[in-house]
Order: sequence, then C-alpha cells, then structure tokens
Amino acid sequence: MSDPGWTMPARVASGQNAEPGQTQLAKPHMPAIPVPRFDQFYRYAELTRLLQDYAAAAPQLVSLRSIGKSFEGRDIWLLAITNRATGVDTDKPAFWVDGNIHAAELTACTACLYWLHHLVAGHEAGDSHAVQLLDTRVVYIVPRLNPDGAELALADKPRHIRSSTRPYPFDEEPVDGLTIEDVDGDGRMLSMRIPDPHGPYKKHPSESRLMVAREPGEFGGQYYRIIPEGTLKNFDGFKITANPDIEGLDLNRNFPSHWRQNFEQVGAGPFPTSEPEVRAMVAFITEHPNIGAAVSFHTHSGVILRPMGTQSDDDMTPEDLWMIKRLSDHGARLTGYPVVSIWHDFKYHPKQVVTGTQDWVYEHLGALFWTVEIWSPNKEAGINDYKWIEWYRDHPIEDDLKLLKWSDEQCEGKAYVDWYSYRHPQLGMVEFGGWDRMNFWRNPPPHLREREAARFPAWLMQIGLSLPRLEVLRAEVRALGADTWRIRFAVANSGYLPAYVTQRAKERKAVRGTIFSLHLPAGVSLVTGKERVEAGHLEGHAPKSSLQAFLSNREVTGDRAVVEWVVRGARGTAIALTAVADRAGTVRTEVTLD
Repeated sequence: MSDPGWTMPARVASGQNAEPGQTQLAKPHMPAIPVPRFDQFYRYAELTRLLQDYAAAAPQLVSLRSIGKSFEGRDIWLLAITNRATGVDTDKPAFWVDGNIHAAELTACTACLYWLHHLVAGHEAGDSHAVQLLDTRVVYIVPRLNPDGAELALADKPRHIRSSTRPYPFDEEPVDGLTIEDVDGDGRMLSMRIPDPHGPYKKHPSESRLMVAREPGEFGGQYYRIIPEGTLKNFDGFKITANPDIEGLDLNRNFPSHWRQNFEQVGAGPFPTSEPEVRAMVAFITEHPNIGAAVSFHTHSGVILRPMGTQSDDDMTPEDLWMIKRLSDHGARLTGYPVVSIWHDFKYHPKQVVTGTQDWVYEHLGALFWTVEIWSPNKEAGINDYKWIEWYRDHPIEDDLKLLKWSDEQCEGKAYVDWYSYRHPQLGMVEFGGWDRMNFWRNPPPHLREREAARFPAWLMQIGLSLPRLEVLRAEVRALGADTWRIRFAVANSGYLPAYVTQRAKERKAVRGTIFSLHLPAGVSLVTGKERVEAGHLEGHAPKSSLQAFLSNREVTGDRAVVEWVVRGARGTAIALTAVADRAGTVRTEVTLD
C-alpha cells in the first residue's frame, strides 16, 4: 500500500524513547494514536486503514463497526467513541455525526476525522471536556456515509456526481450529448470557452480571464459560450446538451420523512430508504434510541443550517425553537459560521421545498439536528454581505474580481485556472479554464482544510455535554417486617437538556418516560407495585425562563423521579434495579434486603 498520508509515531516499547522531535502518543505496548493529514483527502482503502489504526491504538475508547454495505459493496464505517470502562455505548446518551453523503463534499469527511482525533487525543491527554464527554456519553461518527461516490470523486480520472454511483432513474448510457468528465487527464473538470457570436458571455474589459454576462441588447463584440469540460457523442456540429449524470440519485433525498417521488424531488430514489447507504443510517439510528442529537457535515457555504426544512419558525413547537436557537447561537459564536433556518434562508428555489436528513432526525424522530455547510470561498475573498443561494442567481461583477484576486494571491492562481488551448476530440481547438470547483470551490484548498475542520470541536463538545444523562440518586431498603421490605429507587437527569430532548419527540411519542424495572430473584415476591413502571419525563437543568420572568418555574425538581416497591423475601437477598430513559441512558444498581 502507498504512503497512507498520516503520521504514525514509532511503536515505542516500555523504557524506550521516541526519536527526537517525534510526537509520542502511544502508551507502553500499545500502537500510537495516528495523526491524520487534514490537508488531503483519503481514498477508501487509506481511510479504512486509518480508522482501523485508531481502533487498534485506543481500543478502550474506539470501536470500529460496519453498519452496512454501499451499492458497490464497501463497508460503511462507524466509530463508537466512549470510555468502555464507564459502561457500554448503548447505556449512554449518544451524539451522531456524519459526513460525505454527497460524493465530492470531501471536506465533510475531514471534519469528522478532525473531531475523531480531537476526542481520542484529548481523552488520552486528560482534557477535562473530552474526558467528561467520553466517560458519560458516546459519540457515533460515520466519516464517509457514501464511500462509492467519494471514491469516484477521488479517482485518477474523477467524476463529480451528486451522490451514489447507482444508475438512476435509468441505466442506459447516453447516446448523444455532452458527458461531463476530465477530458485532458489533469484530474480537474473545468469549463470550456468557445468563441461564438451568439454566445451569452464576454471577457471582462480589464480582466480578460474573467467571463461576464453579455448585457441586454448588446451586440458587436466578441462573445463566447461557456460549457462544462466533457466529451460529446453524435455531435451534429450545432447543438450541445449537457447530459445529466447517469447516477442521478441524491442520498439526502431518500430519507423517509416527507419523501416524494423523483418528479417532485430530484434524486429521491424509487422509495424511501431504497438505497443501502441511507437504509444503514436509518436502521442504526432507529435501533439506537439513545441518540438525542446529530450533526451532518456537508459543503459548501460557510453556514450552519437549523430546522425546520418544511415549515416556518412560526409553525415550530416554540420550546424547541427557543432551545435550537440557544444552542445555535453558541454554534455561531464558537465556529464563526452564521446559523440560519433552512426554510427561511436556504432554499434552492423560493417555491421549492427539499427534505433530507434534517427532516427525518428532527421532524420525524424529535432529536436535535444541524447541517453544517463547510467552507465559503466568498468570505475568503472578502465578500461578506451576501445570501447563500441567491448569490448564485445574481451578484455584482466586483465579487468575481475579488474571487479572482483571492485565487491569485492565496491559491497560487490554481483556484481560477487561466484559460489554455486544447484540441478537443469533437470540437477542435477550445480553451479550458475557469474555476476548479472540486478542489477550491466545493472544498477548501489543501492549506485551509484543517483550519475549517478546527472550527467545530468546541461546539460539538458543547452539544454532546448538553445531552441528558440519567444518574442514580438513591437506592434504599427499609424493613417493614421480618421478611417484608420497602425499596425506593430515585434517579435524576443531570444533563442540560430534558430526557426527551425536544417537545416534538414527546408530541410524536418518539420517546417514553423513565422506565424503572425491579428484577426479582427466586424466592422474592412482589407485594405492592409492578415489576416495570413508567414514570414521567425528566427535565434538564436548562432554565425555561430567566429569573426575572413573571412566572417562576413550578417544576423545581422536574429532573427527578422515584419509584417504590414492597417485596417479601429473605434477609440478605440481592435485588437488581434498572432505570432507562431512551435518550438519557441506562443506570443499574443493586440493593440488599437488610
């Protein structure tokens, strides 16, 4: 295998010293924790090896699992990150983070790897936040939900499709038209510039590299057509139509909540969760009700998107809106990214509603959710006053000049490629150039990838530590007679968020109240009470209002619950007790009849 591209300090045996200047993260007789290269994107085999190395270096913290197979048969890797010495992952409140559901949005995977390394290295170094999070909660990370699409984007001759590599809705190859691909074999897909008196573009008067729109009613100049780099089939010398990718799926439109057919939502697939990648994620989250919050990394725009996607803020459950805004404000402060509503601020078209992960996780399951769109080339160029989607419909030429200047000064002229001549196999001499969208627009340039990924751990840590957490307050026995005993079992939610996390989860009955169980051994009988009791939902310590509010919070101890049983049994008998709150975890204890 080629150089994996991450630092692997030598495995140092007890009593030996590392080489001078070498990072030593290993414990005696244990492999060292790998240090990824955040300035490069990993092919699937290298990514797999990197994740395996984390699991080998920190087995007490990292468990590597496959949650399913992709369309092409690749494992979809999930890392369960928690301190196993303090309990198994399914007993703890959980935080889900995923990335790279879209093929070429590779920085999303980088952000997941950065968060992984931050957690593992931080826990090993004794960082108090990492220790507290992993000792009390679990983080589930899927760095690359769509391994097939990413592998195609990283191929020697890449193609940048939307998502899965499965042909959809039809599997026939095009018989004519332009197929977008890398024609000259330089690993980039740029644009082609062709002189045409009827073309809609012209050169900027003072910057000939920049192509700008022809003005209404303008004539008499030199004009061009700009088309994607690609090859043509059955070209008649006149008409060029860019073919849609034969791989027309969008995995983010395949989730069950608000699913609609392809004619309403392009790429939705034949039915909800028809695609193995989405089905694997839906199955895992459904089978792990301890997941109370989730973040999905995408690119690009440099913005954090919050619910809802299908309704306005006025239609949201107010308590959820207030809490999501509160945690979102922390996200904006800690990451430097603004947080906006999907419905109000991030529609591809004013009349169009698209749905995806966010709708299923929050609107369907009632767990907290955010989509992070990593990276904004606009802001790098000093363009700050713009709307994310609207900018692509129309923006001043001055913005393009700023972006070109950024390419020249910060990216060595590689982001916007100067036009160069090339003999196209069907079109003859054309010019290739324009934006390298894969490496500088859709994703940050290599030297800025780690900087972008480093924005998120502090906020992710805060979300994780805000999750509800069930704790034992007291378990006690009191004698009522020679062989009769009263057992009291009290628990509390020590987390910031309520045990149900959102009001929507309660409304949709996605979670139950706290379930108390009494496990009777042989020889012990129940006098009063039931062996399994459902108590109420436990609140968290997040204040419902300020201390200056007109009405004080009357649920002073809403974070606590207690259950009593009376049993008959012999002195000295041990009885196991369990309490479960779906999103706050499971606690177990034991009392002795004494």
